[in-house]
Amino acid sequence: MKKCHFYIVKLKKILLPTICISFIFCLVIFSKTNLSATKNGLVLWVNSIIPTLFPFFVATELLSHTNFTYILGKILNKFMKPLFNIRGEGSFALIMGIISGYPIGAKIAANFRENNICTKEECERLLSFTNNSGPLFIIGTVGITMFGNSTIGFLLLITHLMASITVGIIFRFWKYNTKNENIEYNYYSHSKNNINLSNLGEIIGNSITSSINTILLIGGFVVLFSVIISILQNSHLLDTFSLFLNPIFNFLHIPSEFSSGFISGILELTNGLSIISNIPQKKISINIIIASFLLGFGGISILLQVWSTISKTDLSIKPYILGKLLQACFSALYTFLFLQNFLFFNFDL
Repeated sequence: MKKCHFYIVKLKKILLPTICISFIFCLVIFSKTNLSATKNGLVLWVNSIIPTLFPFFVATELLSHTNFTYILGKILNKFMKPLFNIRGEGSFALIMGIISGYPIGAKIAANFRENNICTKEECERLLSFTNNSGPLFIIGTVGITMFGNSTIGFLLLITHLMASITVGIIFRFWKYNTKNENIEYNYYSHSKNNINLSNLGEIIGNSITSSINTILLIGGFVVLFSVIISILQNSHLLDTFSLFLNPIFNFLHIPSEFSSGFISGILELTNGLSIISNIPQKKISINIIIASFLLGFGGISILLQVWSTISKTDLSIKPYILGKLLQACFSALYTFLFLQNFLFFNFDL
């Protein structure tokens, strides 16, 4: 038994270095396609992510230095507390997470914890359901650009938000019996950091710097996962992994050609959605349901972005992972029910 334990520990020690060395070799072997993937990742970051996310990052940073969060909390506390077991200030993370998309919700939850606006348990509940795909991405990029139909985009948005709210209600019981810390005094102690004429320039500068750091982090993940997916495709490892999914897909009556796109979407959302939307099917409802699942989950790339965002706090990543898995399942379920019960959303040929 001790010998077996020794081998497990030794395997853990050499696993990460082995993966890194293999990745470096693959960068050299598939250098031509990796260069193209890097360029595509950078283009996606510059043309889509920076214009849509950077202004929201700056705006949320500036709003955190005003009493807007406190006022919003007072107004919406009677809704947030019964539904999600979170004080009203958490509504700011929910609203901004819906409007602006990944990873704003997680960033606000982390800021709340750093500034002691919400308890650890409340911030972990926020993590589970406030980090969502934005309407601009779902309707514009996925609906109109990928599927060529804005109605599909609206359907995916509706089911995505319904699933998010459902997960939030379920996670109201997360660490339910934990005694909440008293943070009321700490919250007001931050009022001296509120924006005013004397510190306007400093706070704007700090907000821009913080937003640039976050946007650079996101860009790095986008480029990295674009290269990883390219390596998996060119080494045919993606096809190998797809073989393991085929029995599950066959059981669910899903054509096997969706498996590689599904795995790509689990790794990085945008690439996977692009593949799924371009698979020709008479029953396009299958494409839509899988796209809904991937939108709910968000992908490992976004998961790592969130993990990096909360790394400076005492928040656990577990509620986020569990929440996204639940949201993916509920998103797919709600989309299936809409497609089955409303003729308006029947897109099958």
